[in-house]
Amino acid sequence: MKGHCHCKAVRWESDGDVAWSCYCHCADCRRNCAAPVTAFFGLPHGSVKWLGDAPQIYRSSDDVERLFCGTCGTQMAYRTARDTRNIHLYTATLDDPDTLPPRFHVFHSDHLRWLSIQDSLPRYAKTAG
Repeated sequence: MKGHCHCKAVRWESDGDVAWSCYCHCADCRRNCAAPVTAFFGLPHGSVKWLGDAPQIYRSSDDVERLFCGTCGTQMAYRTARDTRNIHLYTATLDDPDTLPPRFHVFHSDHLRWLSIQDSLPRYAKTAG
């Protein structure tokens, strides 16, 4: 599994098993990505190898780090102290995002009312646990 930012300066690869894949509707992710919703997936922290330029880190709160390309600004990943197992990578960074569709929605209680995603995936008010 491989991915990269828009300008390809920051790249990653992993042979880890995907733990989960989801849409996130929280206000923090919307604002951070300037998008109405985003999609993430989890890989074990130690399974992700960064190639090319190292991602820059923005500490958005005491227990959250957001990794991004320092050249083009692409959001690459999210790390939180609340998930000691997985790094959360943005699905859009995958070389082929079609290979990993979301399996559920989180923070659906925060979703924008004008955005209607018509699927039958589980929707969690906050997290999936």
